Amino acid sequence: MKKEHNHMKNKKFGMCIDLDKCTGCGSCMVACMSENNVPFREDETDKRKSITWMKVYKITNNLSFPDTEVCYIPRPCMHCEGHDGHSPCVSVCPATATDYDMSTGIVSQIYTRCFGCRYCMGACPYHARYFNWWDPVWPAEMEKYLSPDVSPRMRGVVEKCNFCYPRYQRALDNAYNDGRSDIDEDEYQTACTQGCPAGAITFGDLNNKSHAVYKLKKSHRAFRLLERLGTNPKVYYLSSKEWVHRAGDNYLEGENLKNIKKSHH
Repeated sequence: MKKEHNHMKNKKFGMCIDLDKCTGCGSCMVACMSENNVPFREDETDKRKSITWMKVYKITNNLSFPDTEVCYIPRPCMHCEGHDGHSPCVSVCPATATDYDMSTGIVSQIYTRCFGCRYCMGACPYHARYFNWWDPVWPAEMEKYLSPDVSPRMRGVVEKCNFCYPRYQRALDNAYNDGRSDIDEDEYQTACTQGCPAGAITFGDLNNKSHAVYKLKKSHRAFRLLERLGTNPKVYYLSSKEWVHRAGDNYLEGENLKNIKKSHH
């Protein structure tokens, strides 16, 4: 008899990023690039060809001094669940080079299947995917700094954040060697989570009630980017400021902005 698939038993890895703590230092971006062998160019002035799996955006409340407020928003891949795993990028990929893993909630990227059509880039509303325009070349001796667990990507393929999935595999291997069937919360943490000096990023299993992210996502300060689109992202943001919540769902100028100004005063 076929065993019934129970989604509640599956893991659903995700993040909670506290924007009230984030200082915009960019440490998460550096940690991500180092951990995942993200290539860079000698001339990075053309940002259309830059690759940054984790990118920090700066937004303001559009009010003049002294009422100006600034917020920094770190943006990894949202690992959208969409509807039953049909996230925007997964739905349009003709090569099945990207897939939604029901057991982890992670949207994978299989580089050897990708032929560079970039449909996924057009479908992603968060601009979280990047195209390799060139073969990766690191300066002399920098090859030694590369992570042996992560394969460098060739030109002509799309890449993105994968929640440091090789770390998850390593944690599972260690648990298996120890005779354990599961891993603890602190055994699998992303590089950006560990690299944040402000402790603004929390990572874990959104389905596990004992994990910190499970409790944080239920906070009254929690929201998700462009939630009206129904992409069902697994990255939650925390902020005590109403204008940040509105900006996260891409509010329009006009009446909404007037309401923000009224609530500010």
